Amino acid sequence: MNEEQRDLDRVMRQIGAIVLGKEKQIRYCLSCLLARGHLLLEDIPGVGKTTLAHALAKSLGLEFQRIQFTSDLLPADVLGVSIFDRESGQFRFQRGPIFSQLVLADEINRAPPKAQSALLEAMEEQQITLDGRTLKLPDPFFVVATQNPQDQAGTFPLPESQLDRFLMRVHLGFPDRQMERELLGGAARRDLIDALRPALNPQRLRALQDRVQTIHASDALLDYVQALVAHTRLNSGFKHGLSPRAAIALLRAARAWTLLDGRDAVLPEDVQAVLEAVVGHRIGTREDPVPASTRLLEAVAIP
Repeated sequence: MNEEQRDLDRVMRQIGAIVLGKEKQIRYCLSCLLARGHLLLEDIPGVGKTTLAHALAKSLGLEFQRIQFTSDLLPADVLGVSIFDRESGQFRFQRGPIFSQLVLADEINRAPPKAQSALLEAMEEQQITLDGRTLKLPDPFFVVATQNPQDQAGTFPLPESQLDRFLMRVHLGFPDRQMERELLGGAARRDLIDALRPALNPQRLRALQDRVQTIHASDALLDYVQALVAHTRLNSGFKHGLSPRAAIALLRAARAWTLLDGRDAVLPEDVQAVLEAVVGHRIGTREDPVPASTRLLEAVAIP
C-alpha cells in the first residue's frame, strides 16, 4: 500500500467510525471531492447527511460553513453584502458563508430558486460576481448540499442547470440493524465529530486531486464512456441525453475511484461503479422503474 492509499484509507476509516455502515457511500463522497466535484446528498431527514458533511470537513482539515436553506433565504445571505462604513465613507464588503473551503448547503431544496441560483457561478467558476467585482473563492472549494425528497412539504425542485453542477448524487439510506444498534448504544455523533482530528490537510488534498488527473484512461476506456453517453442521446427511452460535461464528470469520478483502489489506470468496472451516482440525477427513464444506470449497463457492451 502506497502513501496515497494509506492517507485515503485513514480518511475513510475515520469517517466510517462516525457514519456507520456506509462504506460505499463514503467512498462515493470522497471520490467526488478528489475529482474536484460538488456533492448532493439526497434522502429523508435523520439518516446522517449533515453528520457526513461535518465528518468530511473535519477529516480533510477544511474550513467549514453551514448555510441553512429556508424559504426566506436571500442570495446576500449566501454570498455576502456591501455595508456602508461611516468612518471611511465607503462601502465595505462583508463576506458571506460561501467563502469557505467546504460549504454545507443544508436542505437546499427548501429555498426558492432565486436563493438556489446564488450557488451557480460559485460551483462552476469557483468565484462570485457582486457589484461589478469578481471575487475568487478558496482552493479547494466544495459545495456539499443535502436535499429532502421532493414529495415532502415545503420543497422546491432543483432546476436541471443546478443539478448538473453536482458531480455526484448519493443516497445514504437506513442503517442495517446492527449499525443502528451501535448508534443507539454509542456516543452522540456530535461529540465524536468534535473529537476528530484532521487526517489530511488542504495542501495534501490538492496534491491528491492533481494526482487524479494523471490516472491513465486508455482509448478503449474512452470509447466505453462515449458509447454510454451516446446511448442516452440516441435512445428515446431516456428523458435527457448526457451532456459533454456529464461525460467529463463520469471520467473524473472513475479516475478518483481508481485512485482510492491504489491503481494507475481506469478499468470499465470503475466507470460502472460510479455511473449511477454521476448520471442518476442528470437523466431519467420514461415511465420505467428500472434505474437509468442499470438500463445503460445492460445496453452498452464493454469494448
